[in-house]
Amino acid sequence: MEEKNVREKGMSANPDDRSVSIIIPAYNEENGVGKQISDLQEVMDRSGWDYEIIVVNDGSTDGTLQEIEKHDVTVISFPQNRGYGASLKAGIARSKVENILITDADGTYPTEIIPDLLEKIEDYDMVVGARIGENVKIPWERKPAKWFLRKLSSYLAGQNIPDLNSGLRVMKKPIVERFLHILPSGFSFTTTITLSMLCNDYLVYYHPIEYAKRTGSSKIKPTDAYHFLFLILRTIIFFNPLKIFLPFGALFFLIGLFKFILIDISIGNFSETSMIGFLAAFIIWAIGLLSDQIARVGLGKA
Repeated sequence: MEEKNVREKGMSANPDDRSVSIIIPAYNEENGVGKQISDLQEVMDRSGWDYEIIVVNDGSTDGTLQEIEKHDVTVISFPQNRGYGASLKAGIARSKVENILITDADGTYPTEIIPDLLEKIEDYDMVVGARIGENVKIPWERKPAKWFLRKLSSYLAGQNIPDLNSGLRVMKKPIVERFLHILPSGFSFTTTITLSMLCNDYLVYYHPIEYAKRTGSSKIKPTDAYHFLFLILRTIIFFNPLKIFLPFGALFFLIGLFKFILIDISIGNFSETSMIGFLAAFIIWAIGLLSDQIARVGLGKA
């Protein structure tokens, strides 16, 4: 009961804690990272929060590291590129406070909204800067894939997700550490932590924000949509496998049933197609139930 009471106000053990680590992963962002750090320092100096800025140079081959070192921040520098998620995990490991804020180095996320996000973290386990404001500059070619992935994730997670993979969010370090073993090293870090928290009944708040056109070129490739889809399915199977196996088995059951009713009965024959449809459905459902039991046991040990 005591744990539930804490959860209802977010997982913070100290609601008066007004300190935050701001983590910025940077890979070849020499044109944007300096201004981003300066903007963050200006906003945070006025916010009333104690803060540290941790910038992770992810093996940049341009002048990113030199730009970072011009500022009074903590620097982690990889000798080679390891990925967005790996950079965030390194920054989180270096942080010594409970509240973690992540943002990008390319100037796309509004820094002035950060104090508003921080004020919400007392009551929630994660506060997401959702890119649903009036001025959101997302490239049009990404919108169909983002829409599909967001709708699929909302269905599988059982609740509406306005923004699945926003890179501006505040999180509780103890909760993030619970899921570190499944958080990927690539761009899917934010997608995974969103689904992980929602599937485990953590409180997530979405704060509408604007989203500017980025400085420099994007690191996301068109093929990343496939990786996002695969990761969504894998994460849901990890926490709630019946969300995948039940409808998938139902599809085969209905195929067998329709074949049996519409054709087999009229000719007085139980066809192999119908039988395979029914058998496939029962096998998939059995695998789903077994996976669900394994997931529940695993989560109980977590």
